[in-house]
Amino acid sequence: MDFKLSEEHIMIRDAARDFAQTELLPGVIKRDNKQEFPQSLVKKMGDLGFLGVMVDPKYGGSGMDAISYVLIMEELSKIDASASVIVSVNNSLVCYGLEAYGNEEQKEKYLKKLATGQFVGAFCLSEPEAGSDATSQKTTAIDHGDHYIINGTKNWITNGGRADVYLVVAQTDRDKGSHGINVFILEKGMEGFHIGPKEDKLGIRGSDTHTLQFNDVKVPKANRIGTNGSGFRFAMKTLSGGRIGIAAQALGIASGAYELALKYAKERKAFGTEICNHQAIAFKLADMYTDIEAARMLVMKAAWDKDQGKNYDKSSAMAKLYASKVAMEHTVEAVQIHGGNGFVKDYHVERLMRDAKITQIYEGTSEIQKIVISRSLIKA
Repeated sequence: MDFKLSEEHIMIRDAARDFAQTELLPGVIKRDNKQEFPQSLVKKMGDLGFLGVMVDPKYGGSGMDAISYVLIMEELSKIDASASVIVSVNNSLVCYGLEAYGNEEQKEKYLKKLATGQFVGAFCLSEPEAGSDATSQKTTAIDHGDHYIINGTKNWITNGGRADVYLVVAQTDRDKGSHGINVFILEKGMEGFHIGPKEDKLGIRGSDTHTLQFNDVKVPKANRIGTNGSGFRFAMKTLSGGRIGIAAQALGIASGAYELALKYAKERKAFGTEICNHQAIAFKLADMYTDIEAARMLVMKAAWDKDQGKNYDKSSAMAKLYASKVAMEHTVEAVQIHGGNGFVKDYHVERLMRDAKITQIYEGTSEIQKIVISRSLIKA
């Protein structure tokens, strides 16, 4: 068993770290304050291959593995979780879904532009009364021969106002339950497709979150992904991969907070010495580092399972459950170590604390992860 990263993985990690430090860091507080979408930085991330990390190069992707993906996600998330969630959604939910389940025409038309950053994608599952429960969708897609008519509402959609391509989960036959669900490709500007106001959020304020409304939107039958009734499997498998991305994001937020706390503790003096020399602070740092390393092992295991072609439903849920818990607990500790300065935006840790909370909510709450894990254990 070898826990060392390969030279290639180290190069990928360092490239992401350099981009985060030189490009993301300088304007991150301003973007958070103004809820500013990092449009120019998204273009640069596309140029670096960060928006199509695991996509086959023949479709414009970087052709890298899931380990590379989580390394990139961690480094970006240390600095700007708003930027990293754009990367996560585009990779884990949109590009993966199209590459795994789309036909060649759909890949040529949409995947190539998504993987290179020419397009940004959004995944539309959550609804006001359904959340991440794909079987309870109220959005409908009625078959009209050569096209579908879509009606309904989706909320909490990341990249909602900025995306060019939207993958929309909808019911086509409610009587068939999970077998009556499909996924459709919608484009911004389709008649009847309305984007609601931007949400004013606690954290990840630089990301673009909107409610979407579909009023008799006509979608060509060629825009249905996969065979009729395959939408539930699409959604479940895509969410499992999404959990790896969010687990890596949570890991990055926790790791970034720890690095800031350690640096501060080595510089700040109290009672005649640096505060890292006081056991109260030293023990906090020890707990933070240990928990972050444990989270890293779970995240890497989930990514490794995916790379090896193994079932990663359980491992991704475990990684997301634990890493998000660590992110929330230890960003709070980072603020505490900073004392009053931790409440000040210039020290960054208060933003990381606000960003951490969403990792316990999207891609399914902690309770949903426990359901996934427990079902895997019971079936074993």
